[in-house]
Amino acid sequence: MVEYALILALVALIVIVALIATGGQVINLYSDIVTTMCQNHVGC
Repeated sequence: MVEYALILALVALIVIVALIATGGQVINLYSDIVTTMCQNHVGC
């Protein structure tokens, strides 16, 4: 059981590090999508 907890903790750590590393890119991508949708009068 302890092994599963360690694996889960490691996976969670990797996900957190990946989100921190790419956080700015994800925000920019979301912003670009919203801008494009508003320019085309879709869902704005």
